[in-house]
Amino acid sequence: MKFHLFEKHSEIYLRKSREYLEEANLARVEHQAAAEHHAALAKMYTERIVRIEGEIDRALRARSFAVREPVVEEAERTKPEGLVVYPARAARP
Repeated sequence: MKFHLFEKHSEIYLRKSREYLEEANLARVEHQAAAEHHAALAKMYTERIVRIEGEIDRALRARSFAVREPVVEEAERTKPEGLVVYPARAARP
């Protein structure tokens, strides 16, 4: 069976077909632009993930190599010689 789409009312069908073609081309350009945008976002997030993972790795390595000093209470700290410690105002007569 052969379709004779453009034989009858050919001007109307041609005009409508051109409208469809233009719509299809516009949709293709819009989707291509959106795909490029999403590809750029995916690349940006990939780079961000690599950077953050590197920062976390460096922080963990620095923490594991750091020597922790023991915590000394204020009362246990030795005061430098020659330093005069005055009582608080409320304690004075």
